[in-house]
Amino acid sequence: MRTRRGLCYPRIVGRMCLDKEFSNTTMGVAKRKKDMAKQSIISRKRQKRSPDKTAGDSDFFESLPDDLVFSILCKLSSTATCPSDFINVLITCKRLNALGLSSLVLSKASPKILAVRAQNWSESAHRFLKQCADAGNVEACYTLGMIRFYCLQNRGSGASLMAKAAINSHAPALYSLAVIQFNGSGGTKNDKDLRAGVALCARAAFLGHIDALRELGHCLQDGYGVRQNISEGRRFLVQANARELAAVLSSAASSGIPIRTWLTWNQHPAPHPHPHPHPQVRHLTGSGCPLLSDFGCNVPAPEAHPASRFMTEWFSNRGGSSGPDLRLCSHVGCGRPETRKHEFRRCSVCGTVNYCSRACQALDWKFRHKAECAPAERWVDEEGEEAAENVAAVDGDGDMLVDS
Repeated sequence: MRTRRGLCYPRIVGRMCLDKEFSNTTMGVAKRKKDMAKQSIISRKRQKRSPDKTAGDSDFFESLPDDLVFSILCKLSSTATCPSDFINVLITCKRLNALGLSSLVLSKASPKILAVRAQNWSESAHRFLKQCADAGNVEACYTLGMIRFYCLQNRGSGASLMAKAAINSHAPALYSLAVIQFNGSGGTKNDKDLRAGVALCARAAFLGHIDALRELGHCLQDGYGVRQNISEGRRFLVQANARELAAVLSSAASSGIPIRTWLTWNQHPAPHPHPHPHPQVRHLTGSGCPLLSDFGCNVPAPEAHPASRFMTEWFSNRGGSSGPDLRLCSHVGCGRPETRKHEFRRCSVCGTVNYCSRACQALDWKFRHKAECAPAERWVDEEGEEAAENVAAVDGDGDMLVDS
């Protein structure tokens, strides 16, 4: 031993350092093992607290592919008989809500899904119709277009939606645009375009729209917006009646209604049993509409379009008018209001009813007004202007309409 510092013992010092490092490593490994043991105990406790899933508890709906769910929802939306049938599915779960509101499903929605009641109108109903219209559903475009144009008085947006449906050969939209052109609705008297109205009406008639066939027939008979051709107009009127009879026969066969109950001769229908004091608001009553009374048929009145029913309810809840001195079409299945004063035609005999089109006038005449119309020596309108009794109905714009 040479010094006290231990310089002559290198092996012993090195061994001591190695022993110290080994002990530190051993302690670290033991600590890690202890932590892992604690973690495994905690995880086992968690597993005991959570319920065990069996094979019968598996969610098979989540395993269904989206294509199959899309197919089911498309079938449902196209065959549902009321809006609640489809809405109840949307509120079931998040997945059905997300897939049900997709463009593919909404584009196939049936008209009965879009039949919103005026009393249930809300921002959510408006948004749902807008989603269907944006998805390319032409029926939604027409329904929302009519509501915006006449009820919400958003003329530009409503006309655009109806035009979008008309471009896709939607016959009711074509006919509604024709009525707007005939009356200059949303504008002034100078905005009338009779030739455009006849062209739109002819397109809708080509697609088989019954009111368009009737309107075109009266235009040809009267020479209104087109060269007069009485025989051709009569042919269109007969075709409209025949199509309406065929539609009623098919619906009666599917519903099981006996045909003999209304295939009877009824040349002079009974008066309206419960006339409403205000001529613009009425409810359908009676046995039917004798559209083919010349041929011995008394067919039921045609079912109104959901958009027309909405407008009728909308304005009925608002006093039966769209504004001061503005009138509604007196035909119960129409619901269109005036957009300016004296826009619609008025009966020259009694002066109490008014119509947006010749088709509505012809239907209401055979359905109700023929039995109620009472000749008057003279009648005075709201501004005190007198109208002499004659064979034609004159509206405030000076247009003629012959009662038929």
